[in-house]
Amino acid sequence: MENVKTHPDIIKKTTYSILFIISFSHLINDLLQAVIPSVYPLLKDNFKLSFSQIGLITFTYQVTASVLQPFVGMYTDKKSKPYSLLIGMSFTLIGIYLISIASSFSFLLISVSLIGVGSSIFHPESSRVAHLASGEKKGLAQSIFQLGGNAGSAIGPLLVALIVIPHGQSYIVWFCLIALIGIFVLYKIALWYSDHLSLKNAGKIQNEIIPHHLSKTRVTFSLIILLALIFSKYFYLTSITSYYTFFLIDKFHISIQDSQLYLFTFLGAVATGTLIGGPLGDRFGRKYVIWISILGAAPFTLLLPYVSLFWVGILSVIIGLIISSAFSAILVYATELLPGKVGLVAGLFFGFAFGMAGLGSAVLGNLADTTSITYVFNVCAYLPLLGIITGFLPNIESKKVN
Repeated sequence: MENVKTHPDIIKKTTYSILFIISFSHLINDLLQAVIPSVYPLLKDNFKLSFSQIGLITFTYQVTASVLQPFVGMYTDKKSKPYSLLIGMSFTLIGIYLISIASSFSFLLISVSLIGVGSSIFHPESSRVAHLASGEKKGLAQSIFQLGGNAGSAIGPLLVALIVIPHGQSYIVWFCLIALIGIFVLYKIALWYSDHLSLKNAGKIQNEIIPHHLSKTRVTFSLIILLALIFSKYFYLTSITSYYTFFLIDKFHISIQDSQLYLFTFLGAVATGTLIGGPLGDRFGRKYVIWISILGAAPFTLLLPYVSLFWVGILSVIIGLIISSAFSAILVYATELLPGKVGLVAGLFFGFAFGMAGLGSAVLGNLADTTSITYVFNVCAYLPLLGIITGFLPNIESKKVN
């Protein structure tokens, strides 16, 4: 691992070793989170759950993470806690173990809420680590960081299909080994983070804050637009992550394992698109990447519910590639709107994303119970059209140049 003390101009340098390690820890964290929706078909059969109850499971996990993350972010903006990353992963470890032995619906809700707590601690501080290691390549750094999370979300369903689905709920316990690896990796990150903070406190590293000269009203309005875009993106994504397998099973009568492979393919496309979005934002402007990413997915989401299984697979890959490129650009754009408040921005936007995903899962689960899974996908297809409001965002990057 690179030693931060050898770089007096560390703030200008992109520390790729740290970026890849924190990205790997994000992979582990989100892989473990992906276990929850991946075992829904199994839990539905084991506990005779309705779609509304499945939605409530996601809602419990996501809202637990959503409510806590902004508060964690605000607190760590004032007082960083490098070793809190290990505590977050420990909560996730306990939650995964409890899911493997859960014997009731209430037990499941408690288990997933612990994973939500772990996520709320992990994301603000790990995002700050990515920001500190980014140097001048903020978009690229967030893309590398997000790539790990999206790769984990893609790998999770595949591992569940291979390990858990053939053998049963108790085999979820094997994912605890992955959580232990995550704790070890985060310990290494915490050491680097502590060294970085020591240099900062000694005055050897200075914060670089670039003003944008926007009024508070304009900043607030821009943040509301970004949150509306997060709503659009994550309400649509939760229709895929929570109900795509049910949609495929219901419409095309494929097996649970085959449906998980389709979900893996979609999430793999999401991971790839995430890596592309940040560097494109650095080069061409984050506003334009956000615009194309969300609005550009609309033609394909509108087609998805009406095509054959083959074209569903193709369209889902295209949608994943396009729509996933937005989050890194949105997050970096928001940190430029609120300079010096990385923890708050990460907590707010990760928290809101989790909240929208949880609320979306609950709402869509209830809608599926009262109508059908196909109807849910028909309705959600229109969500990316909300991307048109990106046009109201200010061009803060051009302002910085001038």
